[in-house]
Amino acid sequence: MAEFGEPPRFAAEPNGHDANAGERPFDDHPAHNAPGPEPVSNSDGPELFRHGGHEQDQDEQGYRELDQVLGQRVVNYFYGHVNATDATFGFGSPSSPGLAPGLVEPDEIDLLLRDFLHPDGYDAAAGKLQSKNLLILVGEEGNGRRAAAFSLLRDLLGEDVALRSLSPANSLAQLASPGSLKPRSGYVILDYLGETGTNAVQDFEIRRLRTELRRHRSFLVITSSPAAQQRLALREFSVPWSPPDPLDLFDHCAGNRLPPDTPETVTAELRARVRELRKPADVVAVANNLGGGVNAALETLRDSTKECVQQWFDNKPEAKDLLPVAALAFANGLPERTFEELAVSLDHCVRNMGKSAGDLFDEDEPPQQPAVSIDQTRVRWKQRAVGIAEAVQRADDGEDRCRSERRVEFTSPRVRDLVIGDLHDRYGYELWYPLRQWLEQLSVEGSLAVRQEVARGVALLARYALAEVEEKLLEVWAGGVSSQRVTAASVLQFMCADEQLAGQALTLALSWVEGRGQERAITATMALAGELGSIYRLDSLHWLWVLASRGERIASAARRALVLLLATAEHEPERARLVLRYLRTQARYTPSGKARGITLGIIVQVLGARRLSSEEPLAAFLLRTDPSLADQFGALWLTVLHSPCRSSAIAELCRTLVALREDEAASSLVRLLGETMRDGMNEQQRAALRNDLPAALHHPRYSSPGIQQLARLLLNSGA
Repeated sequence: MAEFGEPPRFAAEPNGHDANAGERPFDDHPAHNAPGPEPVSNSDGPELFRHGGHEQDQDEQGYRELDQVLGQRVVNYFYGHVNATDATFGFGSPSSPGLAPGLVEPDEIDLLLRDFLHPDGYDAAAGKLQSKNLLILVGEEGNGRRAAAFSLLRDLLGEDVALRSLSPANSLAQLASPGSLKPRSGYVILDYLGETGTNAVQDFEIRRLRTELRRHRSFLVITSSPAAQQRLALREFSVPWSPPDPLDLFDHCAGNRLPPDTPETVTAELRARVRELRKPADVVAVANNLGGGVNAALETLRDSTKECVQQWFDNKPEAKDLLPVAALAFANGLPERTFEELAVSLDHCVRNMGKSAGDLFDEDEPPQQPAVSIDQTRVRWKQRAVGIAEAVQRADDGEDRCRSERRVEFTSPRVRDLVIGDLHDRYGYELWYPLRQWLEQLSVEGSLAVRQEVARGVALLARYALAEVEEKLLEVWAGGVSSQRVTAASVLQFMCADEQLAGQALTLALSWVEGRGQERAITATMALAGELGSIYRLDSLHWLWVLASRGERIASAARRALVLLLATAEHEPERARLVLRYLRTQARYTPSGKARGITLGIIVQVLGARRLSSEEPLAAFLLRTDPSLADQFGALWLTVLHSPCRSSAIAELCRTLVALREDEAASSLVRLLGETMRDGMNEQQRAALRNDLPAALHHPRYSSPGIQQLARLLLNSGA
């Protein structure tokens, strides 16, 4: 690639417009356009939320970008045919039983154990669990530890018992605390990362936990990797776990699916390829594919996509072809002109590394001026990476087809994953050092669209080099400027798409919460507001609430994250109900004083939140989606109506009524909300609201046909 002066900067969006052009002011953003509570002299009143300064401006810019990211991620675009078996799109509970903390019902366990085969060592593990009530299965990811944990517990407790999956963030001391365990119950902690305390402290906590488990006649199975085992104090509870023999598992799953007239040569090839598989899930997938015929199962095993990628790397591509493909791994699907700038920038990083490595000229010879060469780079995509990547003409959703652009992208998402894996396995410092420099540059200067693709690529890289990703990239970005913090938070969101990395993402986010600086704590709030908050709900709520009591800068970010956590749950009634119930519980048990003021302020922001995708009040949308949420919203409005935040609460109640006005079920929704509120007020409080609410609705902002009738319905519900 030719070198053209200084490396380009990447402040423009892929459509050519400036990244900041045309954006609404921060205070007008739908997720944050909520009035803060009024400053009051009363000790119960909240602090004034507004604050200034360059750091706060950076934080606001970061959350403005996070709003865009979370608002767009629930929309899925597919080009070509989609095989969505067992897939989860947008925000939602993961499909694998036990990954999200909570009850795992018997029918989910049945599905998980449908093809489970007891490997060697199963009986020994079962005996240890029965005698000690606590067992740690130690093995590599994907070797069947998860299914084994549920199978062992089911054997002891019976098939009709629902087991409970606990968060990998739980400490053993928490589990041993009074009230944490229930009698005759089974618990699992998947992908546990261990403890950071001293061995003596861990030893005491584990023995106390074992005592509690025995007292309740309950059992706990923990799965962990060999690396995490070093952080587990007691080896006496650990057993190494290995998958069953691939052929034994294949015979167990295939049963009579293999046609008896299958040629011996085909059967031999099939079994030879199955023998090379290491993950039980891959073996089960081949056996299930026999339903479509032996050829379909063999095609899965032959994996032409993987062989195509391996062949491309085996041919040892030159730098002029390798570098664009390496760049594409972290910039997939962008417009061609944007991608070209990024590729030239990576080329600069590689050249600069060569200069710093000692490529110096002889003192007696004047340095040669490099000749400028302009290659036909766009034409080269036709032969550069055949079957791997291509430039295609494609318009974004809603874009005029006549204005569509060519975009450079991999032929499939799996190709991108395989390319990143081969880049990591085949190339060392000479490639990855300039790549890291390039990614660092993009994390600061790249547009939001560019940085989102960088985050996707880094999340894929974490499958192969998690320690390096954490140390060299995420730790730096989490403590950097706002653009880097959003990128780091996005990496953790994308890591959640891989069930093996979701627990690691949570642990990374929580490692930034305490004693790591304000920037990293703010990055943690951003991470907990998205996909992590969807999977690890109680953990996210708990830590965001803790952070909301910290210094004003961190507290402001935590409050915004709590609002986003509810906004991203708009299509998940159960998660929305959990968030609202959590706020209601905090309001009920928070004493007067500063903590009470913080709680009231958060509730006002939640009641005033807007949907991510529009200006519609979030409360109105959620009530329309799930009328049963009226109990939760009514209780929250009562809390702030009877507080120094009364005027803000009335204003948000007015906005919600206006938003509900045009709904066909407006009358029933308002009646439900009014009944909840009426039950929590005495006659004097009802009279005050009957006076204040109609007066507020006379304001031109809220004055709409029929709005006063809705107000009377709200105030007179049940009368």
